[in-house]
Amino acid sequence: MLQIIQNDPEVPPGNLAEHLTVPYQLHYPYLDGQLPEIADISALIVLGGAMGANDDARYPFLCGLKRLIREIVEHNKPYLGICLGGQLLAAALGAQVVLRRWEELGTQPVQLTAEGHADPLFKGLQEQFTTFQWHHDSFDLPDRAVLLASSPACPHQAFRIGVNAWGLQFHPEVNEQIIRAWAAWDPVTEAKTETLLAAFSSQQAEYVQTARQLANNIVGQLS
Repeated sequence: MLQIIQNDPEVPPGNLAEHLTVPYQLHYPYLDGQLPEIADISALIVLGGAMGANDDARYPFLCGLKRLIREIVEHNKPYLGICLGGQLLAAALGAQVVLRRWEELGTQPVQLTAEGHADPLFKGLQEQFTTFQWHHDSFDLPDRAVLLASSPACPHQAFRIGVNAWGLQFHPEVNEQIIRAWAAWDPVTEAKTETLLAAFSSQQAEYVQTARQLANNIVGQLS
């Protein structure tokens, strides 16, 4: 079965889950530390979170999650890491996750590389598409990774390891409720809430279409 890891109470699967067409199981290791067994995973999606990819001491479940991610890659099972989930994929495979580098906030375009345009995860997407960004940290590329997408502010937006393990820096899952929750984390961003929402709303139709296509594409890897 498709398994989804939610690392943070305010970073749910949002509209991405709404577009999934297969059964899935959602896990909350920030509450109970529990992770699925490798034998029970047909594919794994790991969501974002306010913590950093190397905050193992503060969030002990991250150590086990990175170990599970390595197993997923070794077993050649489909993996999709979103923001923190992408950073965890990079960290699990020995790459650096750099604090306070290439920070982005809000609705912004991302450009596929030539490799990304041909990649099955991005099938059906335009070479430039609308994303929502909310990150302070960013990943280096692991050895043998293929860069799939970039943006002017953050050159590492998406990568693939092997044939079906992907790390994304952008968020395909947000909706208005999620954006409001994240903006409330900090007084500076809270003051920008309506501006962030207005920009998102103006491009929401394209954004949702992208999220739906990504969900369909990851489900396609299960067959």
